[in-house]
Amino acid sequence: MATYANPVYPEVFADPFVLRHEGVYYAYGTAPGNPQGGEIPVLRSVDLVHWEAIGHALAPAGATQFWAPEVAAHDGRFYLYYSSGGAAAEGTDHRLRVAVAEHPAGPFVDAGKLLVPYHPFSIDAHPFRDADGQWYLFYCVDFVDPDGDHRIGTGIVVDRLADMTTLAGEAVTVVRPHHDWHVFRKDREMYGKVVDWHTVEGPAVQVHDGKYYCFYSGGAWERDNYGVSWVVADHPMGPWRRPEGDEGALLMRTPKDGQLLGPGHNSFTVSPDGSETWIVYHAWDLAQTARRMCIDRLDWVDGRPVTDGPTWTTRQAPA
Repeated sequence: MATYANPVYPEVFADPFVLRHEGVYYAYGTAPGNPQGGEIPVLRSVDLVHWEAIGHALAPAGATQFWAPEVAAHDGRFYLYYSSGGAAAEGTDHRLRVAVAEHPAGPFVDAGKLLVPYHPFSIDAHPFRDADGQWYLFYCVDFVDPDGDHRIGTGIVVDRLADMTTLAGEAVTVVRPHHDWHVFRKDREMYGKVVDWHTVEGPAVQVHDGKYYCFYSGGAWERDNYGVSWVVADHPMGPWRRPEGDEGALLMRTPKDGQLLGPGHNSFTVSPDGSETWIVYHAWDLAQTARRMCIDRLDWVDGRPVTDGPTWTTRQAPA
């Protein structure tokens, strides 16, 4: 029996997104750039367990930070959605962009446009193709005013893609921070005010029994309150509903006596034989030296998603 243990890649590799193409897995993540030029590292695997670095996807384009890449395959081309920004404190100037390639390993060439020009901050793009072929883009923006039980902070919206590099401009809210566990930092100076800033980010969509589940990561990415939960809808454009019990992260959180901290910012893929769904995510080691890529199996029990993750002991490998 083949086995694995997390992390499945030993180097820094945050916000991991995995694309499966022609039987090969390609992983894209947030990590330091290549000193010789090139951003967004790319890994390759045939089994989700053994990974090799094959270079960087994108030539630098004037920015110094590149976050949370995801790739969509459409009509024989590959579209890399990512955010980039300068050296501003905590990357508060990040904006979403898209680059295009003929192969999942790249090289990707930036399309030369901002995807969300009407927001000062946009990150964590997640392209999703519905069964009818329509593409949607889930992404994160900042909300600077409270609304009901919604907190001030970063939240997730969705818009239809008019084409693979253009949004329709019809964005609707998917989920905003609404619980204490979503706190990013108290007394944070943002947009000219000092506020308790909350965050939900890292959208990733799965369809199960005709319903759409948008998984998100909430809290502070560098702390142990970071975890994964979800909202659900009957259509990609909503309305989106919160499940019962979401006063804490429902799918994945830091275990009390574990070896991993702050699991989150996940994507999903299938096992090599296609029979299993696997969640791909990052987590810190206990010393918080790096966020590294991890995998665990996702199952459904009584209509709800479940996983044993985050795990750090030897497990059965993907089928």
